[in-house]
Amino acid sequence: MKFQGCSGRARFVPAADSTIPGGVDISKLHLSPPEIAQSFVEIGCRKASLPAGRLILLGILGGAFIALAAQGSNVAAHTIESVGIAKLLSGVIFASGLLMVVVTGAELFTGNSLIVVSCLDGKSRWISLLRNWIFVYAGNFIGAMIVTVFVFLSGQYDFSNGLLGGYTIKVALNKTNFSFSNAFFLGLLCNWLVCMAVWMAGAAPDISGKTFAVFFPVWLFVASGFEHSIANMYYIPAGILAKTNGAWTDAAVSLGADLAKIEALNWGSFFVKNLFPVTLGNIAGGSLFVGGVYWLSFLYKGRSRKSDIEFAGDGSADKAAESR
Repeated sequence: MKFQGCSGRARFVPAADSTIPGGVDISKLHLSPPEIAQSFVEIGCRKASLPAGRLILLGILGGAFIALAAQGSNVAAHTIESVGIAKLLSGVIFASGLLMVVVTGAELFTGNSLIVVSCLDGKSRWISLLRNWIFVYAGNFIGAMIVTVFVFLSGQYDFSNGLLGGYTIKVALNKTNFSFSNAFFLGLLCNWLVCMAVWMAGAAPDISGKTFAVFFPVWLFVASGFEHSIANMYYIPAGILAKTNGAWTDAAVSLGADLAKIEALNWGSFFVKNLFPVTLGNIAGGSLFVGGVYWLSFLYKGRSRKSDIEFAGDGSADKAAESR
């Protein structure tokens, strides 16, 4: 397959002989690993050149989708005593957030760690990467806060006689009691899996394939208790707002939360104890362990990578050798 162009969506030309018995063209089922890597060069190039207004608007949508998934996961888990089962169910619900982002073209800061592939390949500038991250991160925060306020005003936290409000406070409290190193590595592990979900979704040409690619890594990161910076833009502000209601605070105490720690939950603890270290970990996990590793594996070494991609799928080592 040959990839063409950087200004538009990555396109590929199927190899001449890529069918299996029954006449199914395997080149249309999914991209090969080198082709996925090359497609993210093109995707990153496009994302890095989007105007600021569009990045913010699409970022607002991305943050809102993740926040909607986060509030749904809280609703699903708030009456379950077993932590493991609660996280398993939360993961099932939360995967819908990333799927909405991937399918609809919204922008998500964590997934945009993969723009690093385009920068490493020389197709995008590092300053353009930073610009994208800043605008998308700001948009994600705005979108998440919109959903947070709407959910607070909806009275949803009164579910189960206020137990959901108490659970929301307890979740926020737990997330602001990590050490810096714990929060960093929980963020790193999270975005390693999130970017794997985005990476694998890039291999699929249809929504059903993207759904399966996204679902399992996201389910795994939530079940494992890893930390996602954009999701935490809902989880922790929601707890800060919920603690203003005495009944919900009492419900949190009944769930085992410490009243003194609840009183200490505020915007400062949100940014310092969670959002900052988790964001750094998210950047490291996605940029280094997905984008960087796969660029080194499939795109490094100039001319050889071109032949690897061009002849992926037809198994012709002789053609590859002749092309060099």
